[in-house]
Amino acid sequence: MANIYLFSGPCGCGKTTLSNAFARCRTQPVCIIHGDDFQDMLVFPEDASCPAWEDVLRFNWQCILDVARHALQLDVDVVIDYVVEDELPRVQALAGEFGASLHYIVLTASKETLRQRLQERGDAWLTERSLFLKAKLDELPENQGHILDITGLTMAQALQQLKQKDFIV
Repeated sequence: MANIYLFSGPCGCGKTTLSNAFARCRTQPVCIIHGDDFQDMLVFPEDASCPAWEDVLRFNWQCILDVARHALQLDVDVVIDYVVEDELPRVQALAGEFGASLHYIVLTASKETLRQRLQERGDAWLTERSLFLKAKLDELPENQGHILDITGLTMAQALQQLKQKDFIV
């Protein structure tokens, strides 16, 4: 049976770092999809009008789901790393289409940890968005039971937490 591992969480919580480490410790082939890669593919000249954020987000998720669908057709597990706000039903539908197990992990961290990580990586400008997403994602009913607080955890400890709980939707 195929698996989809969906890592969500606010900016700076460690989605990419943890999903990469998780993919490397797998014993089966895996297709890792970083949603930010699709976002970074859209480049607009300074004087060009940019599409609305909602359109960019829709583009990103369509790309993510298309790549995931192709991987599942090859019977390869999928690891997705991107903020999930309203898109969980779309990923659930994809899992249902392939009879795949969906493991949904919503990473969170303390506000101070998020601020510090964003500052250290040069993305302090994302702090307000990150704190907004933290508040939203921590409270969404569909996220309850899927939240993993990584505040103060080493990578090894975070990976161990993933093994102790399956996060299946």
